[in-house]
Amino acid sequence: MARSVWKGPFVDGYLLKKAEKARSGGRNEIIRTWSRRSTILPQFVGLTFGVHNGHKFIPVLVNENMIGHRFGEFSPTRTFQGHAGDKKAKRG
Repeated sequence: MARSVWKGPFVDGYLLKKAEKARSGGRNEIIRTWSRRSTILPQFVGLTFGVHNGHKFIPVLVNENMIGHRFGEFSPTRTFQGHAGDKKAKRG
C-alpha cells in the first residue's frame, strides 16, 4: 500500500545528513545504509549508496529514473537458483 500524499516521502534523517555531507564534500564515496525503506529523493541523484541486503552492501548509483522508488528495490535479498525440475531443459 502506498504512503499518504499529505505525509510526503519517508527518508531516514541520518540518510539525509550523510547525503548532504557527501554532496558538499565533492568525493564520490559510497554511503552505507541499512534503510531499505527510505524513498529516493532528487537530492540523491549522482550519489552511490551501499544498500544492505542482509548479507552484504550492494552499490547502487542513483539516477533520475529511480526517484520515488525505495532503496530496497535495487538490492535483492534472495538469489534465484532456478527450479528443481529445470535440469532436463538445460541439457536439450
